[in-house]
Amino acid sequence: MRNSLIQLVEQSSLKKDAPAFEVGDTVDIHTKIVEGEKERIQVFSGTVIMKKGCGINETFTVRRIVNNEGVERGFPLHSPLIAKVVVKRGGQNRRAKLFFLRDRVGKAVRLVEKRKVSTKKTEIAEKVEAATPELATAAT
Repeated sequence: MRNSLIQLVEQSSLKKDAPAFEVGDTVDIHTKIVEGEKERIQVFSGTVIMKKGCGINETFTVRRIVNNEGVERGFPLHSPLIAKVVVKRGGQNRRAKLFFLRDRVGKAVRLVEKRKVSTKKTEIAEKVEAATPELATAAT
């Protein structure tokens, strides 16, 4: 229900290759830090506990534990200061916002890892194709 004129203006600022991750994933966010004339990349790794907004206003919050203290940091998804987002581990959850992780300590903070959905037929076909490409093309 957003204004079409606003969407047209925002199109130029949106990232073409926006990272694909979900709430519950453990990610590494590579951010550009400018100190005077120097620029360096700093990595913030943690669990995505929230995504909100849409378009240019889309943000996500990442939580991690540092020195037994919880640290949360919000990032705009389409910011030019975010170099890249690397998904280290997919987390399985049934919530859109994982604020209940704030009350947990230690191993209880970890989420169950997502299972990769794949069929045995495709796995076998990929293994055969990788081992002998001539046989795989002849069989099809």
